[in-house]
Amino acid sequence: MEQTKQRCGWCVGDPLYEAYHDEEWGVPVYDDLKLFEFLILETFQAGLSWITILRKRENFRVAFDQFDYTKIAKYDTSKFDALIADKGIIRNKLKIKAAISNAQAFIEIQKEFGSFNSYIWAFVDGKPIKNAIKNYKNGPPNTPLSDQISKALKSRGFKFVGSTVVYAHMQATGMVNDHEISCFRYNEV
Repeated sequence: MEQTKQRCGWCVGDPLYEAYHDEEWGVPVYDDLKLFEFLILETFQAGLSWITILRKRENFRVAFDQFDYTKIAKYDTSKFDALIADKGIIRNKLKIKAAISNAQAFIEIQKEFGSFNSYIWAFVDGKPIKNAIKNYKNGPPNTPLSDQISKALKSRGFKFVGSTVVYAHMQATGMVNDHEISCFRYNEV
């Protein structure tokens, strides 16, 4: 009989959530395409639950050209209209517009810093911050660092990147390890 793994409390009970937790959440991401994917998903998640986004992730992937920011940056009115009509994604006009403008801002950062990875990871000196959270319910929704990154991204034209969204992005991409200390992934990532 397989022994049950101790996981962070927020994901327990939903196979999709557990798989995301076990395989992706908190794993350091240095690939620009993957960083952009998480940025788009996090911005669409604002005000919604993450499981809602995970359930629509493949639809987002198809609708947004595999999260290819070079294509998204060039979306025109007809593509915008198609996205608004796509029932498989979150059809919020402001968030869709933000995805397009964020792709443009993302490319500008790449031009300036060589990669988005170089830019974003510099905020943590290239190394994940390892927290010691006993219960996810006591974890912070944001931090002074996420406030700083949010402000920096907004100054570069990014939208829907408030401090809470940025902190969620930091958690998802492994800039911060917020796995509960009792979680089997805490020492693995």
